[in-house]
Amino acid sequence: MDTPRLVSLDREHLIHPVSSWQGHETNGATILESGKGVWLTDSNGHRLLDGFSGLWCVNTGYGCESVVEAGRRQLEKLPYATGYFGFSNEPAIELAARLTKQAPGHLNHIYFALGGSDAVDSTLRFIRYYQHARGTPEKRHVIGLQKGYHGSSFVGAGLTALPVFHRDADVPLPWQHHIPSPDPYRHPAGPNAEAIIQASVRALHDEIAKIGGPEHVAAFYCELVQGSGGVIVPPAGWASAMQAACRELNILFIVDEVITGFGRTGPLFACEHENIEPDMMTVAKGLTAGYAPMGGVFMSNEIYETIRDKTPAGVAVGHGQTYSAHPVSAAIGLAVLDLYEGGLLENGTRVGKHLATRLAGLGNHPLVGTTRSIGMLAGIELVIDKSAKTKPDPKLGISGKLSRYGYEHGILFRAFGDDVIGLAPPLCSTIAEMDQLCDGLVTVLDRVIADPAVALALKA
Repeated sequence: MDTPRLVSLDREHLIHPVSSWQGHETNGATILESGKGVWLTDSNGHRLLDGFSGLWCVNTGYGCESVVEAGRRQLEKLPYATGYFGFSNEPAIELAARLTKQAPGHLNHIYFALGGSDAVDSTLRFIRYYQHARGTPEKRHVIGLQKGYHGSSFVGAGLTALPVFHRDADVPLPWQHHIPSPDPYRHPAGPNAEAIIQASVRALHDEIAKIGGPEHVAAFYCELVQGSGGVIVPPAGWASAMQAACRELNILFIVDEVITGFGRTGPLFACEHENIEPDMMTVAKGLTAGYAPMGGVFMSNEIYETIRDKTPAGVAVGHGQTYSAHPVSAAIGLAVLDLYEGGLLENGTRVGKHLATRLAGLGNHPLVGTTRSIGMLAGIELVIDKSAKTKPDPKLGISGKLSRYGYEHGILFRAFGDDVIGLAPPLCSTIAEMDQLCDGLVTVLDRVIADPAVALALKA
């Protein structure tokens, strides 16, 4: 690799997602060259333990020969097949059948999108078709959670409730609303699980009343773990209580499993923890383990059949994408699913328990307010005053320090802008590799508090 040339070309031409364009031009790109297992190597030969699976997605680890071979074979046989005009392809059909067989409840239909954002956008389209089909077009408002993330498409960014996605974007839209996050660390009701659950149910009822009643509300959206909001794990029983509230209020319960799906929290789908049966469910990321773009919307029989039966004969349901049900992505998805079913889920569960134990030990560190984890998904929230749970002043630049020190010590993780460390290691990780990741995190945190400005803030 001619690294200086590539860094220069990157600065001049390539727009990076969710980045400071000025900052990126100043700092330049780190160019990744290869990956194997949980390890990445950049163009300078620097090896990095990937504690974030790329972007929550490379669940299988890098360089899985069976996955690569599946993609290669499909590329040679049939590199593209449209799903329009009544055409289909074998890998997409087989993947749809296998996935819906394992999906919760009556989610017996799936629409394949290109990724998580497209999947969320698709649900919003399907909601409108469904409400018109059932004769309730006035049910158009949707409710999400503060700190929730549902992609960065124009409409999805409004359902997302993180400031960076709203700034200068004219979202949320008037029909998009949010209720407080069920964050056990920072919820006004305190850490008591039952109090948080009751507060969330009450907030949903109150928000619906404010909108004008359930006859105007179409759906409630939630992640079962709030990923980009800081890896927030709601208390046990929260999801089932919110589902029950939606059923009582006659609004759709839609679960976003783009991050939590495919073993990230232990089982294939996080819905299994509480036997959740959503009306629609979005997936992506681990669906193909990041080896090819693909997302999906699982749809209940009731929604599918209502739209089908109430659409006039010969009239198309006007939603589609050129690369929906792409045969190469589907072939890769099948190979990845084989790995999940062949022992990868069990390994992730076993190693995830060890990771949780190691992270719990970080609670004594001066900068750590709390740690939270479920399976191979974890967050470490940093504070400068543990009793008051005071977040660091943004001027301290802690997230930038975390990223820089982590790279220097050979570990990758997500350093959120509000000073939460996110972890999502590949499910193929070993206990020794998780020890290496956690040891590296301690070293990084120690370097952060050695910074004079951070040390002074801690003393204050």
